[in-house]
Amino acid sequence: MSGGSIGRMTDTTAFDWRPFLLSWSGEWADSLQDGETRGEDDESALQARWLGFPPASEERITAMEERLGLRMPPSYREFLKVSDGWRHAGGFVWLLAGTGDARWHNNESGLADMYEEDLDEDAGPEARREAGIWRRGLQLDVESDITHVLMDPEDVDEDGEWAVYTWASWRAAPPERYANFLEFMRDMHREFHRLRARQSDGEPEFANDTTRRLDTLVEEARLEALSGGWERAVKALDEAKEYGRPRAAGLGDQIRRLLGQTYMVYFEDLVTDPQYAPDLLPPLVAEHAAHSHRDDSTLRFHLRGADDDVVSLAYATLDQVRNGMYRYTAAGPFGEAVERARELARWGESDRAWRTLMDALPLWEPLGPDHLAPLGWVADTVLGPLLTPERGRELLSTPRGGQAGEAPRPTAGLDPGGLAWLAEPDPGNSRTSFRFVLVEGVKPQELPGRLADGDDTVLNGPLTFWEAYRRSRRNQREFSSYDDRALMAVGQAGTGWSFAFDGDPAAFDQRRFVSPAAAASEGTRTVVVWSGLRTRRGNPFFHLSVARDGAEQYAFTYADGETRQSGAIPRALDPSRYFDALEDAAEVERSLLEAVTEEFGAHLPRHAIVNGRLHTFATRSWTRPPRNGETYMVIRMGRADAHPADDRRTEEDGPRSS
Repeated sequence: MSGGSIGRMTDTTAFDWRPFLLSWSGEWADSLQDGETRGEDDESALQARWLGFPPASEERITAMEERLGLRMPPSYREFLKVSDGWRHAGGFVWLLAGTGDARWHNNESGLADMYEEDLDEDAGPEARREAGIWRRGLQLDVESDITHVLMDPEDVDEDGEWAVYTWASWRAAPPERYANFLEFMRDMHREFHRLRARQSDGEPEFANDTTRRLDTLVEEARLEALSGGWERAVKALDEAKEYGRPRAAGLGDQIRRLLGQTYMVYFEDLVTDPQYAPDLLPPLVAEHAAHSHRDDSTLRFHLRGADDDVVSLAYATLDQVRNGMYRYTAAGPFGEAVERARELARWGESDRAWRTLMDALPLWEPLGPDHLAPLGWVADTVLGPLLTPERGRELLSTPRGGQAGEAPRPTAGLDPGGLAWLAEPDPGNSRTSFRFVLVEGVKPQELPGRLADGDDTVLNGPLTFWEAYRRSRRNQREFSSYDDRALMAVGQAGTGWSFAFDGDPAAFDQRRFVSPAAAASEGTRTVVVWSGLRTRRGNPFFHLSVARDGAEQYAFTYADGETRQSGAIPRALDPSRYFDALEDAAEVERSLLEAVTEEFGAHLPRHAIVNGRLHTFATRSWTRPPRNGETYMVIRMGRADAHPADDRRTEEDGPRSS
């Protein structure tokens, strides 16, 4: 006994096959086009409006079971009592076996050999079952387009139902499993609908009671989604999508994308519509850009049928996304909220930015009736990182587009506040050292003027840390062992504070370290923290310095098991409270960061630093220049296309020591 059943025995045995099969037969007959070539069997089926055959008697079914040596599963038995076989089961099985044609497959296809060759000692039960089905399965396909349909007498549920497996070489996919014969036939009915729904120009409309019921369901789901009932809506849309109903996939994909799902989300039928393309293209293009590696052929495939204007818009958007320049806009009051949210998000205030969007969402104006929610913002360089699955559910649960409904409970903020979160392990445990500067009473965009060399230092556009790091190294030709210019992200650090943060600093050398606190504190107060209590580079260390009006007030550095300190350090920050016994480095780090938070009332935004995009710049060096007698190394690297003379000069100039 293995597998599971979608329906209990009462569901499969009590199912009334005759109305289902009669309806399917009528839909098939009505879908045939005039002049369509048909064989003799199809002509008789058309005249009778019946794809089946006469019912099998109990005696005939019993004789079949005696021939095969097993009692047939309930749903297949009940089917045979209505029709002893079936024509056109889906689009690729032209004749399905009745009592006279069902037979053991006995590896007739040779597929058992192929699957068994791929098994190794670590193969699990599912892989072994798929390999064995070709020897033990009951074959139901009689005529097909190289498509096998087998029932597995060893994959049986508690109701006695056998699982059904289908496989076609041209699908390039593992066998597809159905819990029982009834579920297989239901899916073949859906497959018939999907194929008939793809009509060419000039063909009569494929319409029947099933399509009309499903199209009504799609429209009800659309209104339900706009009212905030996305869970009920997506179930209805998924059902209609299985039957190939127009709009269902495009509407359902809008919901899925906001839940964070990107696989097989193409906004089908809507993304190529000029009315909806401005908002649906950006998330499609952004997902393509993330995985395409500059091969844009698949993007054009998903735009098939689009006019030249839509294709041009797609490639223009792709260029903006790849260059980090895509900026989402919207009409009306919601569009105004988008601008306010972006301004908050680009300085790290992710939670406030999200609330700004949500408060304005009821005022959002759809681009058309099939537009369920704003989507272009998920591709925005700054706004996109605001999305999480929880926030996506909140957005989808919020009534909008003129529909009424109950507002959802706001999702919890993503930033815990304070600084102590820096002591928590991050995914991959890569953040074992970090440094930051807090400056009071100045805006983030003013930090380069306080922490960098030269008056012309400007902030880079919003980037993730690693994007900024790669860009900063792209054209760098000189590397010095004494130069430690930190690449730092900037933003708001709570009320009255700005921050500059480096999550991957160079190795700490307290002999040459120079705190930037004093130089950055002209006319204000500055706090510098550099922690490596969990570092993998040498011994643990921690530095804190506080300056005001250009002069250091107090500081301490713990390194190599010793503490050096200066100035009147507040009791809450007294290093003797933390470093007398460094048994748990993470706990000491947490306690120190909590104390710094309490002392200064500043915090760092976790979500923006870890998952978002922030402005960055390179500070002046955090190490002093070398003194007489100290050695250092400068490496200058030539360009690949440099003149040979340039290469010789590079070799002569570095490395050197002084």
